[in-house]
Amino acid sequence: MSKNVKSKPKADIDFEQELWDAANELRGAVAENQYKDYVLSLLFVKHLSERYDLRKEEIKKEFTNPKSDYYTTDDAIQLAFLEDELEYQIKNVYRLPLEATWTYLLENAEQDDIKVKVDKAFVLIDEILAHRNPDYKGVLEPIFVKSQLSVSQVAGLINMFSNEKFSEAKNPQSDIYGRVYEYYIGKFAQAEGSGAGQFFTPGSVVRLLVEMIEPLKGRIMDLACGSGGMFVQSLKFVQAHGGDKNDISIYGQERYEGTLRLCKMNLLLRNLSFDVKLGDTLLVDRFSDLKADYALMNPPFNISNWHPEDLPEKDPRLFGAKEQFTTPGNANYMWFQTLWYHLNEKGTAGVVMANGAMTTGSAGEKNVREYMIENGMVDCIVQMPDKLFLTTGIPACLFILSRNRNGKDGLHRERLNEILFIDARKLGHMVSRRLRVFEDEDVKKISLAYHTWRNNPGLKVDDLDTSVHEDVAGFCKTATLKEVKANNYVLSPGRYVGTEAEEDDGVPFEEKMGKLTAELMEQFEESRRLETKIKENLTKIGI
Repeated sequence: MSKNVKSKPKADIDFEQELWDAANELRGAVAENQYKDYVLSLLFVKHLSERYDLRKEEIKKEFTNPKSDYYTTDDAIQLAFLEDELEYQIKNVYRLPLEATWTYLLENAEQDDIKVKVDKAFVLIDEILAHRNPDYKGVLEPIFVKSQLSVSQVAGLINMFSNEKFSEAKNPQSDIYGRVYEYYIGKFAQAEGSGAGQFFTPGSVVRLLVEMIEPLKGRIMDLACGSGGMFVQSLKFVQAHGGDKNDISIYGQERYEGTLRLCKMNLLLRNLSFDVKLGDTLLVDRFSDLKADYALMNPPFNISNWHPEDLPEKDPRLFGAKEQFTTPGNANYMWFQTLWYHLNEKGTAGVVMANGAMTTGSAGEKNVREYMIENGMVDCIVQMPDKLFLTTGIPACLFILSRNRNGKDGLHRERLNEILFIDARKLGHMVSRRLRVFEDEDVKKISLAYHTWRNNPGLKVDDLDTSVHEDVAGFCKTATLKEVKANNYVLSPGRYVGTEAEEDDGVPFEEKMGKLTAELMEQFEESRRLETKIKENLTKIGI
């Protein structure tokens, strides 16, 4: 199935500190939780403008190519080609008026009215986006004029992004815009603390989820989509495995309008087609009829007072009576029911969830967990290490739910009576006092354990000729539903995987014990010798 693909950003362009320094310059003029709106909006315009410039140059070159359909020396015809919207649309590019181009903004960066010019560019581009697709309306908002930013600050941002190191044309093999986007999201998460959780999921966690469920083709859904990180990582997975991004379709829902704008920009940067909508998924399901092949989600943990009483009595997402399968104190298990409802007959879902969901005894939550276990919905549980999330101190785990556990899809074996438990608390690498990340080896170890467990024997996994799964003490364990029921339906991997086996050095116990005893006797003898020596020295000095 999947190949072991390194997905860390390349280190060929060093712009991280420069970007953070630019953000620091905004301090005092812009609230920290608004940095992203200014920086990422400018970056978005830069991206669209450079794509427009590149396409325009492509067309111009064709005018001088005798073999081209565009070959002509007629100025009027050339102008007609250059102003034809379809000539850009066929390449997923937007034709921009002069006032909306990055070249224009750069030339006027030092002008006193640069904030007016930036806002005008935003309005023009937003109208162009909405003309092509009404759902894109509102992606860019005119926010510079009403800000406290000075002309020099705005000029500094424009000049910074004009550097060649941020040019896609100059660095065609590097995902410049994606890397800058993800860098700022991550940095803003650190700056904002817990408030950033609504739009940021650590990249290594997203990558692990994607590698586990392998969304190569079909409908991908995230009903708490934030800034769209799950979708972007899914695209990277498809491209890394030789797939076509046209084989995936994206559906998302997000509660916060500002975050939804970030998501739309992020997806537009990748030229992805998508349908993302605004709304509170828990109470207003904007995709009530959609059935997805894959669902990935990092919903906000432990939402209380979410008003389940407002749900319809026969909400199709619920496993049973509303009073039995919801609780106003926590929405975690409403997310599970929602995702399960949206999976098609072969669908798989990966969910980041608070550790408490594995053990909670709250009636409404435990009822759902027991129902999921009894009905063979839970495929795998991964308990993750601490400090993976800068935005929350709540320990987290992964739930993998699947409708293909009957072994009838031709790829995966029948495993209705089993659950795979993975204890990954010892994995990851500390990159700072506060932050741990999964390395590529960690992602591979976890995803490989899951793939070899669920795949049909003989199916290649990570270019290996075998997919025979083996439980590893202290790391992973295949447990039967009977064992889980005997543990009161608790899903903590630590209950099942046991302790890590110590490596056998091959020395017989009797021989090892004899050697240790001899060493201990020698130490006792040395201790007595030192004690005698110390007493003698003390006597010599009259003590």
